[in-house]
Amino acid sequence: MKRSLILTLAFVLLSVIALNAETPITKATLINRSVKQFEKAEWNVSIKTIFTNAYLQEEVALDMLLSSPSGKKLVLPCYYEAGESGKTSQWKARFLPQEKGKYSYKFQLSKDGKVIYATKPAAFNAVASKFKGILNTKNDWTFQFDNGEAFRGIGENICWESRDNDDSKYFKALHENPKYNYEYLLPALAQHGGNYFRTWICSWNLPLDWKSGFNNRRYTNSSAYFNPSAISKMDRMVNLSDSLGLYIMLTMGPGSYDAKNGRYATSTAAFFTDAKAKAQYKNRLRFIVARWGYSSAIGAWEFFNEIDNVQFRDKNNPIPAEHIVQWHQEMADYLKAIDPYHHLITTSISHRDLKGLNSIGAIDFNQKHIYKNNHALPTTIVSYASQFKKPYVIGEYGYEYDWSKNFDEFAPEMDSDFKRGLWYGLFSPTPILPLSWWWEYFDNRGTDKYIVHVRTIQDLMMKAGKGSFETFAVKSTNPDVETFSVKCGNDIFVYLYNSKKEAAQTDILLPVQLQGYELVKYTCETGAFDKPVNLNGSLKISAAELNPNADVVYILKKR
Repeated sequence: MKRSLILTLAFVLLSVIALNAETPITKATLINRSVKQFEKAEWNVSIKTIFTNAYLQEEVALDMLLSSPSGKKLVLPCYYEAGESGKTSQWKARFLPQEKGKYSYKFQLSKDGKVIYATKPAAFNAVASKFKGILNTKNDWTFQFDNGEAFRGIGENICWESRDNDDSKYFKALHENPKYNYEYLLPALAQHGGNYFRTWICSWNLPLDWKSGFNNRRYTNSSAYFNPSAISKMDRMVNLSDSLGLYIMLTMGPGSYDAKNGRYATSTAAFFTDAKAKAQYKNRLRFIVARWGYSSAIGAWEFFNEIDNVQFRDKNNPIPAEHIVQWHQEMADYLKAIDPYHHLITTSISHRDLKGLNSIGAIDFNQKHIYKNNHALPTTIVSYASQFKKPYVIGEYGYEYDWSKNFDEFAPEMDSDFKRGLWYGLFSPTPILPLSWWWEYFDNRGTDKYIVHVRTIQDLMMKAGKGSFETFAVKSTNPDVETFSVKCGNDIFVYLYNSKKEAAQTDILLPVQLQGYELVKYTCETGAFDKPVNLNGSLKISAAELNPNADVVYILKKR
């Protein structure tokens, strides 16, 4: 009992920096009883200082300065949580140790852009854990975690929860169904084999920058600079994603730049060039990184959804591309500088490239959206990845983009396009398989359950090659049968798809004789494997038979 009391007192003494009451930082308390690598460590920090808006770093800013076990110098933005100016206000630091071992740190307070106070150094020890860390770039085919394990994303867009008043002509009731929330959609995605999704911050979903006018009863009006109900929902969404092993492409968007939301007001065109507008956006980025940057569930920061559509919002007076590209360059550099974890960064276009946008060094992977042309998915991925020497992702795809149409009139085509986009992506050099749109529609039809069929083969690929993918060219003797192939480790995977309305038959010609291999057929639609058959060094796989609109995967597995 005495020893336990001594240990408890020792923990309190180590985790609380007791400071002179006259200093602006009056207390800094480590909440965790132990700190683990790749898990959140959190501090409560008490500050007594004067401010008008604690979210504006040019007025007041709290940073945590850390030295990692390997000697890296890190700067972690901290965020204001509650309290009045001139009285004791509460701030927080959320940190994810990416190394195990001893960290030293101190807190530093700035006013009007100048450092006015720093605490005495303190330390904590991060012990090893089973978690993997933050996603980083690796190659065109995969990302990798801090621990070196390869990752490939598969999932769909879940860009918002149901709205109160949806504008769909035929599916209004479906889209307004309150069951379509993160608590339903994210577990369903994980259950179906997904590990990645894309979601938006906007006026009706996670509306951090809006005081009212949400078109979504999940959020409440507030005069706060960042909406508390949106913050709370974001906390829940990030925590839920983390618990399910899901990774988020967080589309941050421009936020509000409207005076009614307490923002510096500007036009859409001036948003990209006005110094005050850019400073406002940087404060927004700082808060997002400070509050949620610790989470390994953040798979990527995405600046804009379809920036080319923003550019041409006024068709008669488009925003100059160079203004948008320069803004992205500045914001990507800034985000890299304030994010100590260096989460991946991206942005997206609909279909019109902006000169220079794909070449920004601090943007880790490029992205566009493709509708009504799923055959363009593989060629687009290969072309852009090769041209710009960085991974390429299809952030949205679908058979139809026009929400005024009745999808039920061509539902089989919608379903087929959903499935084909995943398979095309699986056999293309992209670290995130194409992400489908229309999540409510595909949930209602049960189409999204199909994701697990593709995930099954993806898992076999990742296991066989430990994340490595190589080109392995095979040929089909029937030009009407689409053929894709890849080698992972010693195993070879061949995808065949018959898009015709009549049955097709083909032989598969191999470039070399394969000694010691067996052949396993996987029927994509059913998810069933046939019994293995020995190849006996053959250069040909004979007589693959495919029904109309049917596909199979042949796995040539080294015995």
